[in-house]
Amino acid sequence: MRFKTFLITVVAACLATTMGWSQDGTDLSTAVVTKREMVVTANPLATEAGAHILKIGGTAADAMVAVQTVLGLVEPQSSGLGGGAFIVYYDAKTGTTTTIDAREKAPNNASEDRFLDDDGESIGFSNAWQSGLSVGVPGTPKMMEYMHDRYGKLPWQRLFVPAKKLAQKGFELTERTSSQVAGLLERNSGCGDDERLYFRDPNAFEYFVNTDDCTAKPAGTLIRNKAYANTLKALARKGVDAFYYGPIARDIVNAVNGDLNIPGDMTEEDLENYQVVERIPVCIDYMGYNVCGMGPPSSGGLAVGQILGILESRPELMGVGPLDADTVHLFSQAGRLAFADRGKYVADSDFVPVPVTGMLDPVYLADRAALITSIDMGTALPGNPPEAIAAYALDTGAKLTGTSHVSIIDRYGNALSMTTTIESPFGNGVMVRGFLLNNELMDFSFAFEDAEGNPIANRVEPNKRPRSSMSPSIVFDGDGKVELVTGSPGGSRIIGYTAQSIMNVINFGLDPQEAINMPHYQNRNSYTQLETPIPGVTIDYDADALSEQLLDEYKYSDVRIGSMTSGLSNIQVLESELIGGADHRRDGAVGGR
Repeated sequence: MRFKTFLITVVAACLATTMGWSQDGTDLSTAVVTKREMVVTANPLATEAGAHILKIGGTAADAMVAVQTVLGLVEPQSSGLGGGAFIVYYDAKTGTTTTIDAREKAPNNASEDRFLDDDGESIGFSNAWQSGLSVGVPGTPKMMEYMHDRYGKLPWQRLFVPAKKLAQKGFELTERTSSQVAGLLERNSGCGDDERLYFRDPNAFEYFVNTDDCTAKPAGTLIRNKAYANTLKALARKGVDAFYYGPIARDIVNAVNGDLNIPGDMTEEDLENYQVVERIPVCIDYMGYNVCGMGPPSSGGLAVGQILGILESRPELMGVGPLDADTVHLFSQAGRLAFADRGKYVADSDFVPVPVTGMLDPVYLADRAALITSIDMGTALPGNPPEAIAAYALDTGAKLTGTSHVSIIDRYGNALSMTTTIESPFGNGVMVRGFLLNNELMDFSFAFEDAEGNPIANRVEPNKRPRSSMSPSIVFDGDGKVELVTGSPGGSRIIGYTAQSIMNVINFGLDPQEAINMPHYQNRNSYTQLETPIPGVTIDYDADALSEQLLDEYKYSDVRIGSMTSGLSNIQVLESELIGGADHRRDGAVGGR
């Protein structure tokens, strides 16, 4: 298997000139090679923290705790203690793979009309986002302790040292964080207390904004976060009970229920009762490999699996390279079909019977793949997979999120793929004890039934976890050995980013960095999007020409060229080395030795 991958890489390089893209850009990032261990994250400081923990003998689980606490500090718009996460974990000692569900939950007081006004109309996206109603019960701290208890080696307190030092001594604000602050400030009608919806919270406003002129603090500003350091000290000394009980929990509840826009309804009991759930991974055979991901309440493992299964069912439609129009067409049509099923069937499986086995059934996927012709099918309808409950209505919601991804391999052979989030950039915009709260409940459907009265599977219910698109994935070779650890942030586009990353490596033999450098394309059962090439970050290609080809030859009605800001973290495992790739559409970095 591994020799085959190397051979395809050589062939792919030779075919470059026939695939519509150029390899002339010597400034593109190249893969990083290490011998023993590797960590890839969306921020160099987080990567440095994780690499240090690995170097002193820590496991992938240990390194993850250090990485997550640093990410919550230096990339606060994307993840943190106030959010949630999904993990796919391979334990080398037992040879088993499991998944950890640390998704946020709706409060016990939540009702299905949560985002509707007194007249039954939606309160609107922005009002819901910037409110206490959108905050789910956080799962990230509980997840960190759960993983350390089962798979860690180093002392718990040691894992918090890198983030505590950075919070106390300071770090430089990144351009990405600064620009995202500026973008939200522009949405406000003014800078006064009664004019700010975004950064209405005084703590967040003072932390991210120059209050004298209401501008975002510029990149390079030295940021210290004493409150966050104190929160980390409490977690290090007392464990995560310090988060879910007592003063920190009380402050979270008060912030949610005292929101300056729309109050929420979280209680201290909601925090006390939160538990992570260990679930069976969702896996599919693809081209001789076994691709394992996160099952419900994530749609990621199922949708990625469906896309790949549909691709394998129609090999005659696959192009000669990753940017060949036939490849883009096949991948886009597979995305249409997967998102159609996702919208109808996927939700929290503790509340809704999700036909997991049926959605990945090879016969069912072959039948779905047979719907693909040489022209665009338009909006796809959901299929009828085995074991499906047909009474549920279609939910077509696809929201943007603030998310990050981490991939780790340790010296012991353990592998961890984690996607972590607080939902939209900066969560709901409220800062408590140095960290931001999430707005994860917006991943529920705003409606709870369709016009015929059929319930929507992903409707709001008490203690339910909202559907997610996060797709942490581990790919195993035919001998059951870890081959690839991958995943990405990016809202509902995560599914396409992750599936394309796997396709690029397996089908076209690209190494982990080349797979990331390849421009994105996908369809979420609406329009087809092609990525605008980014000099020095992606392969250069003629996006306009490809768009015209899809419109003219494949009869597409809507092709859009634009930004597709993934944050892929890829690690490929070979016999004697690890090969890593980081996504420079964000601030990705690879570390290890």
